[in-house]
Amino acid sequence: MAHQQMPSSQKALMLELKSLQEEPVEGFRITLVAESDLYNWEVAIFGPPNTLYEGGYFKAHIKFPIDYPYSPPTFRFLTKMWHPNIYENGDVCISILHPPVDDPQSGELPSERWNPTQNVRTILLSVISLLNEPNTFSPANVDASVMFRKWRDSKGKDKEYAEIIRKQVLSTKADAERDGVKVPTTLAEYCIQTKVPSHDSSSDLLYDDLYDDDIEEEDDDDDEAEAGGPAGDMSADCYGDEEDSGNEES
Repeated sequence: MAHQQMPSSQKALMLELKSLQEEPVEGFRITLVAESDLYNWEVAIFGPPNTLYEGGYFKAHIKFPIDYPYSPPTFRFLTKMWHPNIYENGDVCISILHPPVDDPQSGELPSERWNPTQNVRTILLSVISLLNEPNTFSPANVDASVMFRKWRDSKGKDKEYAEIIRKQVLSTKADAERDGVKVPTTLAEYCIQTKVPSHDSSSDLLYDDLYDDDIEEEDDDDDEAEAGGPAGDMSADCYGDEEDSGNEES
């Protein structure tokens, strides 16, 4: 390999990795699965505050093809996820990761699909947006989609969907502790661009407070309505207008 010319995809990935390390995306940690392999990245996603995913620590792999950025990578969650647009095996179904072919059956425009101007940063922003605003037109998980719509249409009174997400968030606590990661639970913490993961034993206190609050809020539908309805309020987060992905069903 040392005598061969470096593939252009490897150069592109080296530049992207350097950019993401110097200017991280809020709410994410990026590392290589193995130092010698630029084509497999591990991503840790922190659940955004003011959403069902608040306090969560979700791990995923991004696998890049040899002809990146001309072909899209795959994005697969390692953490168990219950979501309309995530398959049972963890694969994320999102337009931006689909090859730019003309497929009238999909209901997607070619402009919504992958193109070489996209990058890891745009993928991460799309995934975090999708978590909070599922696309229920062509779900990867039909049961989750039906449950999400009941929750959304009932303005949070049908709690089944929210309960499953909260249990999944709670179950990620052990992973965060094992990795020595303090998960941000406030907007101020979430918006800090962390270049080095912090090792802070006070995270247990944050978690205890978070889940005590959740139990109290569970009994009060009005709290949920004041927080901006079932979808929560992400309008005040770090991304500004990025979150208005327009992929929620009307």
